[in-house]
Amino acid sequence: MQHLDLPALSGARGSIRLPGSKSISNRILLLSALAAGETLVKGLLESDDTHVMLDALHRLGVGWQRIDGTDDYRVSGVAGSFPVKYANLFLGNAGTAFRSLTAACAFAHGDYTLSGVPRMHERPIGDLVEALRLAGANIDYTENDGFPPLHILPPEPQGGEIAVKGNVSSQYLTGLLLAAPLLGREVGIRVVGELISKPYVEITLNLMKRYGVAVAREGWERFIVPAATYRSPLEILVEGDASSASYFLAAGALGHGPVRVQGVGRNSIQGDVRFAEALARMGVEVGFGPDWVESRLACGTKLQALDLDCNHIPDAAMTLAVLALFAEGPTTLSNIASWRVKETDRIAAMATELRKLGATVEEGSDFLRITPPARLVPNAAIDTYDDHRMAMCFSLVALGGVPVRINDPGCVAKTFPDYFERFAAITQTKAF
Repeated sequence: MQHLDLPALSGARGSIRLPGSKSISNRILLLSALAAGETLVKGLLESDDTHVMLDALHRLGVGWQRIDGTDDYRVSGVAGSFPVKYANLFLGNAGTAFRSLTAACAFAHGDYTLSGVPRMHERPIGDLVEALRLAGANIDYTENDGFPPLHILPPEPQGGEIAVKGNVSSQYLTGLLLAAPLLGREVGIRVVGELISKPYVEITLNLMKRYGVAVAREGWERFIVPAATYRSPLEILVEGDASSASYFLAAGALGHGPVRVQGVGRNSIQGDVRFAEALARMGVEVGFGPDWVESRLACGTKLQALDLDCNHIPDAAMTLAVLALFAEGPTTLSNIASWRVKETDRIAAMATELRKLGATVEEGSDFLRITPPARLVPNAAIDTYDDHRMAMCFSLVALGGVPVRINDPGCVAKTFPDYFERFAAITQTKAF
């Protein structure tokens, strides 16, 4: 297995422009594909997950072209109907692509097979499939009930309200919302139970409105999608990735900063920008501009421990788990049950790797309680479980003044292929 040995680091300072948001990139690609007209997508994320979506759209007959020397793409919309009616789509471990394309293909009147890597076949999708079946979708499981791979045949559309569980993944609701205009009627969607990761649904609603479909909602319990069609906004810019911002803002705290991330700020539509609020509660100085955030921590100041409901920042909360190694007292991160069905079981994985560094960790069904060690264990070999966020989070350990090994560092290609080069550019090696 490949590995990367990070030296002990003494500080972090500088500025970084973030890559495009994964969540926004894949939503925009699908919306641009389904819309009437051509869309210029500016600043698309260059990553494995976006490559998966682009390849799938190509196989479905959607035309797109990358503009040479840029991260800008021209996408030719199909006005709601994929031209190709028979396709096998391999979607890797890209949850945003798998869930939204399942919903879109369910109402595309074609014969489609959707599959992924073995881990994707362990990630549940039954709640989404059951909701789609309420609207007339014809979907079969080809291996295990409730899990990919899926075989989708032409639907027999039905009227009435659609119900979907909200307590496993907000991507189920996002998929339904994105696909609802393909039904050609007003669609009511009712959420059963508590909806988790609400800020990601906000991203979906915001972008649908940009494409001409304004969704009404009754709190977080019911959504009404009008009988409308998507229209290209002609041009749309992808924000920087707020989840990726968390690693550099955390580096500004551990390395005393200042570190500025550009591409997200007070005007961001992403919930993970609120990671900065959690940093402030830990004692970090945080500054905001329209499209930037900056962090620093005064020398000699220790981070304060947190007891935080992380439902609103499920991805960025992983960074808080590593920061807990440096806090005064135990940190509790709760309402993170969605970690169990991500690229890996992140609660179990995070607990295992934090213990390697000397932390005492209590693991529950939807929480972690982390008590920092008196001293970090040097030269720990961190396993990353083919999970990009595990690799990026644990790079921060080196800012504790100890060397650390990151196994399978290439997994960051999922969302941030040059992460370690960008991290090295703002950090300083400790002198001995």
